[in-house]
Amino acid sequence: MEIRQKLSLLADAAKYDASCASSGVKNRDSLGGSGMGSANGTGICHSYTPDGRCVSLLKILLTNFCIYDCQYCINRKSSNVRRARFDVDEVVHLTLDFYRRNLIEGLFLSSGIIQSADYTMEQLVRVARDLRQVHDFRGYIHLKAIPEASAEMLAQAGLFADRLSINIELPSQGSLEKLAPEKSLATIHHSMGEIASKVQESVVERAANQDRVQSLPGGRGVRRAAAPRFAPGGQSTQLIVGADASDDNQILQVSSNLYTSHQLRRVYYSAFSPIPESPSMLPLGQPPMMREHRLYQADWLLRNYGFAVSEIRESLRNGMLDLELDPKLAWALQQRQRFPVNLNTASREDILRVPGLGAKSVDVLLRARRTRSLRLGDLAKLRIRLDKVRPFVEVADHHPHTTLDDPQLRSRLLMAQTASRATLKHAGLQVESAAQASLF
Repeated sequence: MEIRQKLSLLADAAKYDASCASSGVKNRDSLGGSGMGSANGTGICHSYTPDGRCVSLLKILLTNFCIYDCQYCINRKSSNVRRARFDVDEVVHLTLDFYRRNLIEGLFLSSGIIQSADYTMEQLVRVARDLRQVHDFRGYIHLKAIPEASAEMLAQAGLFADRLSINIELPSQGSLEKLAPEKSLATIHHSMGEIASKVQESVVERAANQDRVQSLPGGRGVRRAAAPRFAPGGQSTQLIVGADASDDNQILQVSSNLYTSHQLRRVYYSAFSPIPESPSMLPLGQPPMMREHRLYQADWLLRNYGFAVSEIRESLRNGMLDLELDPKLAWALQQRQRFPVNLNTASREDILRVPGLGAKSVDVLLRARRTRSLRLGDLAKLRIRLDKVRPFVEVADHHPHTTLDDPQLRSRLLMAQTASRATLKHAGLQVESAAQASLF
């Protein structure tokens, strides 16, 4: 099979993996200072970095052959799909060729399991090692680690990859036993723990060695060699939404535990998509894309706004997030006794919980209130949606009075939300959407 055909097949087969981003990664040092692929630590994979830049990635599978039979996977061994396989040199040369043509800034490499977990992991590591050591490639590399691989292979992978990820896929052992019988939550957690431990060891060792000078005779000094970096972008994972009966409460609890126990950078959520010749045990249709979107918003509250899963749970309906309202607004309507929040006196933590106020806007308001009392006009200048914020805040020229007691407040907010979106659409501006950007 020609390499162009392989690329078409194995790039398409990789599109179902959403866990490819690179926030938190810095440039790798090069001996000459100008190694190939240096991209200033930006992310890859047609995703957006925190500062808004769109970045690109060669995202492929090494092979879509697989000895596992995960029922939700298009590449399972019982699936009737066309198969292909790259060898190590082909992936290396493709990556370098795409980079030289300024088409990518790095590589996201995953694979089906062939022969064994260790054999497959060794092939992935060889690609990364050849890029780094033979071709001095300093661009971003994200490897999909295989949980059943040995600790030695995972340790090798982290020396050459900027980020590692192990997909947990389903939130319970029962679901894995039913849909992915070769996988085990215990094995996945053990491998995640191995990676987390190595990442932490690397951080501690590099911090201890940084700027430490060993005294020599004559007052001279020599800087100690820096400890090797291990997966400096940390690790991420992916959860499939809607392939089993797990509700949003279960999914968010698993995500919270992963952030706490394994210091994951991100949990990605991927709405289940029916596949050709789908097994009867799988749903016939996919869940609403808005469900995936709401999970990302709730996850953002967990990671950046100080929310606990137990708090988000208070606004769930039968274990599911509200599809009509974003999680913070849904929570605020259930916790009206905590409002209004006085923006001139409240703590940052309390202000962050006001619906419609983001972290950057909150920091601007905190700086402004040092010199004057905040008013509604200050919120308007930040282009904050006043119809969403007004019922929950108190400022110098506004108090919501009995608004929070209004039983129709939810309906009023929904009407305002619909009107706001219609106005933006009429003005030709992009409206918040549950759809995810295409990876290719």
